[in-house]
Amino acid sequence: MDLRVLLIAALSAVLSGSWAQQEGSVCIKANAQSCGDCIQVAESCGWCGDESFLTVGESKSARCDDLESLKKRNCAVTKIENPRGGINIDKDKPVTNRKKDVAEKLKPEQITQIQPQKLTLTLRSGEPQTFDLKFKRAEDYPIDLYYLMDLSFSMKDDLENVKNLGTDLMREMQGITSDFRIGFGSFVEKTVMPYISTTPARLINPCTGNQNCTSPFSYKNVLKLTDKGDEFNNLVSQQQISGNLDSPEGGFDAIMQVAVCGNEIGWRNVTRLLVFSTDAGFHFAGDGKLGGIVLPNDGQCHLENNMYTMSHYYDYPSIAHLVQKLSDHNIQTIFAVTEEFQPVYKELKNLIPKSAVGTLSSNSSNVIKLIIDAYNSLSSEVILENGRLPEGVTITYKSICKNGVEGTGENGRKCSNISIGDEVSFKISIESQKCPSNGKPEVIKIKPLGFNEEVEVVLNFICDCQCAAEGEPDSDKCYEGNGTFECGACKCNDGRIGRLCECSKDEVRTEDLDANCRKDNGTDICSNNGDCVCGTCECKKRENPAEIYSGKYCECDNFNCDRSNNKLCGGHGRCECRKCICDANYTGSACDCSLETATCLAKNGQICNGRGTCECGICKCTNPKFQGPTCEICPTCPGVCAEHKDCVQCRAFEAGEKKDTCERDCSYFQLIKVKDREKMPQPTDQSFPLTHCKERDANDCWFYYTYAIRNDTKEVYVVETLECPAGPDIIPIVAGVVAGIVLIGLALLLIWKLLMIIHDRREFAKFEKEKMNAKWDTGENPIYKSAVTTVVNPKYEGK
Repeated sequence: MDLRVLLIAALSAVLSGSWAQQEGSVCIKANAQSCGDCIQVAESCGWCGDESFLTVGESKSARCDDLESLKKRNCAVTKIENPRGGINIDKDKPVTNRKKDVAEKLKPEQITQIQPQKLTLTLRSGEPQTFDLKFKRAEDYPIDLYYLMDLSFSMKDDLENVKNLGTDLMREMQGITSDFRIGFGSFVEKTVMPYISTTPARLINPCTGNQNCTSPFSYKNVLKLTDKGDEFNNLVSQQQISGNLDSPEGGFDAIMQVAVCGNEIGWRNVTRLLVFSTDAGFHFAGDGKLGGIVLPNDGQCHLENNMYTMSHYYDYPSIAHLVQKLSDHNIQTIFAVTEEFQPVYKELKNLIPKSAVGTLSSNSSNVIKLIIDAYNSLSSEVILENGRLPEGVTITYKSICKNGVEGTGENGRKCSNISIGDEVSFKISIESQKCPSNGKPEVIKIKPLGFNEEVEVVLNFICDCQCAAEGEPDSDKCYEGNGTFECGACKCNDGRIGRLCECSKDEVRTEDLDANCRKDNGTDICSNNGDCVCGTCECKKRENPAEIYSGKYCECDNFNCDRSNNKLCGGHGRCECRKCICDANYTGSACDCSLETATCLAKNGQICNGRGTCECGICKCTNPKFQGPTCEICPTCPGVCAEHKDCVQCRAFEAGEKKDTCERDCSYFQLIKVKDREKMPQPTDQSFPLTHCKERDANDCWFYYTYAIRNDTKEVYVVETLECPAGPDIIPIVAGVVAGIVLIGLALLLIWKLLMIIHDRREFAKFEKEKMNAKWDTGENPIYKSAVTTVVNPKYEGK
């Protein structure tokens, strides 16, 4: 085939616009050049593998479209490539129903708490695959507990109470599990200055006075995990207190060794509990510089003869490093600390998943209750975590917990308040946004924090169509054998481009071909948004696959449209060629104008109360006197009745203020007279708003009318007779006045008489009172004097 013929045919198709853009389809916009590229665009995209599907000059990318469009364009269903993903469960062992009172005892590896255990997911880009995961807390599940204790001098009295912890804790844990093991370790501090005193005497006995203490050490594994409580008691009883100089202790070094030295500690694949007991704070990464230690902690096991030997060489581990190691080894931590350091360790708990904090009494007498409570708290919650996800893969969780309580988002990863024997489930969706570069299967693991079981998920990616395996290399159907004919089209060899691989990349940058890629004979090739290939623009791809350039000259895109509320096209339309194509009932450059009128309806059922227009769901009042969301508020309006009173009065009764201008000012309504009020329209009988009015004229006569608007016609029904008050009756008024005057006079006389009687009675009572208070005998005259005078001789002696 002549190259010139092909080029002219292709150019003719481009210029004629035959199936050029199909801007409505995201599949077309992707400009996919092969079936593999097409199925990566979207879940809805398919590829037509029919060799005769395209007409002369059509681009290969026209084969990629949504399924319905391909069928409408007469592509046979059997020729449409649309591979789908799927789920295959490889290992689905049921969860274990185990009870303590059953004689048969299962090994830890025989107990299953999570189902299924292994799946294979086949993922196609944009198509999520969802599976159910079941979790059930097994009864009588084995527990390994390692007690890590601070043996600095301040913990002397605590050591005494811990010496019998082994048998006591064994006895208490029988209520939870019949398979319980316990171990013991201790720590003090790094054995360098300034953490301890390095004088020879203090290295032997770091305590002052007569106290007998053991030499300082960083971490010592005293007892490997064992089911013999007596052995725990014996070994712990032999321990001695040590000492150091500063208050924070080197507990992080000890926790790291306990986590990574699995063989030395004796951890099994069961529930692993680490009890960290101290009455002080902790050193962390960076503090080692005080002692000249600058190498970061390597997270490896360095126990020799059960002693940590590299404390002087490696710095303390960081909190993040500890979190990683504790999670990797499924260890749940219980911080048993005194009241003083509760705030510090509660903050630490928030950083370490599946950890708890308990308040330790001053002498550790409550340590058993603390451990039991903390274990119940930790085991009552299940939290799922997953390993590193491949690039472009996302995972979402939905939990169905106890009593049917559902959680999504971050809460979809966990369930709380789970008792032994309770079963909960999770819906897990995994979606791939693109095919990985190597196309090889990936493996991710999902596990509940603090448990040793996990779900292995193998991810297979659909990166190409099945028909690609049947491709014909160096096919004669491609121009001079410069491509592989697969899925009905040519897949060009390196260095070749074009629908039939007819162009060499070295030939496409010519002035003649580039002219076909300039819009309106401008200077920009493909609007600076694409490359000119064989005289046809191939638009650039953006980092965000949802953002697409399109158009004959790549002049269009779907991300540069107007926005409203920070949403493209207001969230009510789609962006096509930098213009918003609005959904139904929306308009405007940003689709931010709603055509719905429900929000504009006034109480009378009219749009904007008949005094405005509804624009974008908001009333624009045309009458400046009216305002409000539906133009119903009029602060200066007299009201409907008062507004039309004068016109109704002049037209019905030829009276009122507008009597002389009635014909000019009051012809805007239709007047209908009725004999009485019963003949007037009633509100319950009407399907349109109606107002009843009662007004008074200058002669104090009442007249009644109704005002309504029906089908844009104003109607007034008025009672044809006035209701005037009757004249006054003079005789009753005069009689009433006279009777009133007489009654008032009689009342005044009675009041005067009553007052006089009261006054007289008061005077008489006063007289009677003075009479009773008189000081002389009422039988003698007070002014009487006797006429006889008696004289006595003082010298008379009676002889």
